[in-house]
Amino acid sequence: MMLKKYNSYQLFFISLIATIFVIYPDITWLPYELGKLEGSQKTKYTIFFLLRYSFLVGLVFLLIKINLQGIKTLDFKKRFAYNTAISILAFAIYGGISFLVYAKVRHYGSLVLFQFIVVSILSTLMGHIVIMYHEQRKKEQEIEELRIQNLQSRYDALTNQINPHFFFNSLNGLTSLIRKKNNEETLTYVNKLSDVFRYILQSDKKGLVTLGEELTFVDAFRYMMEIRFANKLAYHIDIDESALSQKVPVLSILPLLDNVVVHNRIDSEHKMTINIFINESNELVVSNPIYPKLSPAVSNGTGLNNLENRFLLLMDKQIRIENNGKTFTVYLPLGSSI
Repeated sequence: MMLKKYNSYQLFFISLIATIFVIYPDITWLPYELGKLEGSQKTKYTIFFLLRYSFLVGLVFLLIKINLQGIKTLDFKKRFAYNTAISILAFAIYGGISFLVYAKVRHYGSLVLFQFIVVSILSTLMGHIVIMYHEQRKKEQEIEELRIQNLQSRYDALTNQINPHFFFNSLNGLTSLIRKKNNEETLTYVNKLSDVFRYILQSDKKGLVTLGEELTFVDAFRYMMEIRFANKLAYHIDIDESALSQKVPVLSILPLLDNVVVHNRIDSEHKMTINIFINESNELVVSNPIYPKLSPAVSNGTGLNNLENRFLLLMDKQIRIENNGKTFTVYLPLGSSI
């Protein structure tokens, strides 16, 4: 268990202040005691008082340092035992000095013993509180790391659902161009398809991307879909340049565009126009008319659920979906630029 390395000057300052509180009774009695003494006795008493204060400062400093950097146990009783043993040894040393320098029992009596006990208790409490605080912080950090790892795992699983689903749908357009033997359009289509797949394959390394990046991807995807459906599918994108730095989860728009193709008839009688814009609530709006297929599309509904989960994971925001029978609209909340 690694604890913060405390500055010795800080510990010394704390020791000075703590010792003042410990020997506060002696400080209040000092003028009275000095008033009863004269000459050299007064000087000797003052020197010994400063000696006792210095000794206690040294003991407090030693105990605090040992408790913060030496004793690692979480057991309060063991910690108190260590501190008591050190304090008893220090009390014995102080007693010897007391009788040698200034032989008055009062300097080695019950009050002084009580002060050493107080020092031991305070040091034990301080060390225990600090080590418990660090343990709590360590557990919080571990929990946060586990939470992030869990979110990343869930996000990776959601992202991996997109790739195979899109892959098979995108090959239909390429097959159509090959049959038409239009080499130039086929080459452009393959280049756009390459851009699309590069973006998708790199998406597992990204969480949030700018709206500008996402729309660049949409532009490549749009070309592929317009080629696939000739003049029957069109995109109308109206996004102000100032909004392009706002954030969205990577691959936010793809499942919405893909759903349009999966669930709607797109032919000469049902020309499809997809509108993409930002509304007054600063939401990215993707809207399209509804031309339901004669036979309902085989779908497990993972696309929108996937998208909703990714917004909750990455932005802690919810998407909104409206279906009035004529128009299908999805509202994607935008995140501020970083």
